[in-house]
Amino acid sequence: MNQTQQTQQTQKTFRRLLSYVKNYRVGFIMAVVGMLIYSSIDAFFFSQIQTFIDEGLTGKNYQLLFTMGVAIPFVFLARGIANFLATYSLSWVGNHIVAELRQQIFDHLMKVPVTFHDQNATGELLAKITYDTEQVQQASSKALMTLVREGAFVIGLLVVMFYLSWQLSLIFMLIGPLVGLIVSHVSRRFRMVSRRIQQAMGNVTSVSEQMLNGHKVVVMSGAQKKEADKFAEINKQTRQQQMKLVSTRAISVSAIQIIASLALASVLIIASNPEFLNSLTTGTFTTVLTCMMTLLRPLKQLTTINADFQRGIAACTSVFELLDQDREKDHGRIQVQRVKGHIELKDVTFSYGGKDEAALKAVNLTIPAGQTIALVGKSGSGKSTITSLLTRFYEYDSGHIRIDDIEIKDYQLQSLRNQFAMVSQHVILFNDSVANNIAYGLEKQVTREQIEAAAEAAYVTDFTANLPQGLDTVIGENGMNLSGGQRQRVTIARAILRDAPILILDEATSALDTESERRIQQAIEKLSINRTVIVIAHRLSTIENADCIVVMNDGEVVESGSHTDLLNRQGAYHQIYQMQFSGAS
Repeated sequence: MNQTQQTQQTQKTFRRLLSYVKNYRVGFIMAVVGMLIYSSIDAFFFSQIQTFIDEGLTGKNYQLLFTMGVAIPFVFLARGIANFLATYSLSWVGNHIVAELRQQIFDHLMKVPVTFHDQNATGELLAKITYDTEQVQQASSKALMTLVREGAFVIGLLVVMFYLSWQLSLIFMLIGPLVGLIVSHVSRRFRMVSRRIQQAMGNVTSVSEQMLNGHKVVVMSGAQKKEADKFAEINKQTRQQQMKLVSTRAISVSAIQIIASLALASVLIIASNPEFLNSLTTGTFTTVLTCMMTLLRPLKQLTTINADFQRGIAACTSVFELLDQDREKDHGRIQVQRVKGHIELKDVTFSYGGKDEAALKAVNLTIPAGQTIALVGKSGSGKSTITSLLTRFYEYDSGHIRIDDIEIKDYQLQSLRNQFAMVSQHVILFNDSVANNIAYGLEKQVTREQIEAAAEAAYVTDFTANLPQGLDTVIGENGMNLSGGQRQRVTIARAILRDAPILILDEATSALDTESERRIQQAIEKLSINRTVIVIAHRLSTIENADCIVVMNDGEVVESGSHTDLLNRQGAYHQIYQMQFSGAS
């Protein structure tokens, strides 16, 4: 039953892959025609050996020999044209299909829920975009070309053999079922090993990416040997799986050639019978024997290419499993240009996938439009979770979250997220100019003057004045050419330019020195005018002027009020305040 299911899955995957060919059917048809012409010319050439020997050489037909001599260059010219047509057309189709698949994967990864990225390593996803799609190309071009071209050539040779001597050919055909059994067994092993190779390559990419991203930590911790050993183990597993693939391929080819040689030996033994040998002409026997020996090459190629084909099918399965992942749900229909910013959380409960304890427990919170609210509490208390639910990175389990008295699930997803600007302690910049990073993701057209004004307000121009191209300077991957404080200012300028009615500041000044923090706080104060602001902060000095401070602990709101009120209550906020400022003194 398991084998039947695997066969059905392979057929389903292959049919789905072929569905991509529809958009490039003209190129595919040209490729098939070229391959059939190529194989037909080869088969025709072998069919003329009997005529060449019996009539040309034995019969001393000089005119026939002359005609064949003149025709051969033209025949091989046609063969070369057919080969070019087949190779170019199929590669064109294969490259287009792979490019389309890569684009679909890239687009799909931006549309799956955040939970999917939480549960899958970035390196494994990168391997699907790079390694897996390359294997698909092997199945859609090289493997398919060999299957069609060599398969047609085998059929052509068999037709020639049966036409000249069906008795001898029938003996050779006895190897067919044995070859089929070997190919069937080998195909299953190819698929299994190929899946393991894909997983191993995903691990290689993942470990490499972690080392490169955390290079400074690795070096400072003296963990080079630990990382090298980890990579060596994964590298060893990849090598072992590759060798299993090679050994399976080599054994299968040798087995098929041994079986074919036994059939060939049987033909020679039978042909050694004088009566049977007298019924054959020299040309006929030579042609049949030559065809039989020639069949070994395409049979070998068909068996060898089966590894590439099965690897491509396994890669297709992996890619299609990713593409079949559910996209982020968006059932909202309400689109709004700009909300007022009144936010209400009522009995909101939420748990992260795979965790039993709730991250938020029946949280009730009201944020009036235009006010600034600060969320404080120890790490893991649920502060960032609230902002992630507001932007619908995650879906809350129960309760209600409303903006302007409308459930956030009723808003069209992009329209909802357009209402937020976020400045996080985890700065994300792109390998582009400062100006383009500031204007990143804006649907509306912005002028150079608006970008410069935002940069001025966030004090970005303080350091861009010293850069080679000013705001047009490319800052490297994730802003590697800038300091932490400079990178944070760029994200604040981005938030200023976005001009959203709701602003989320998640430790926005954590990477800044005292002077920069003071200036950025001034910029944030200007930015906060007529906006609803949610501030997540550990340093209480940055949120003393908030309209309301909410203290959280273990996913619950334990107290809320103004800075002065909370200090007077001598509660949780007072304890945090005392810890910070007594330590500071």
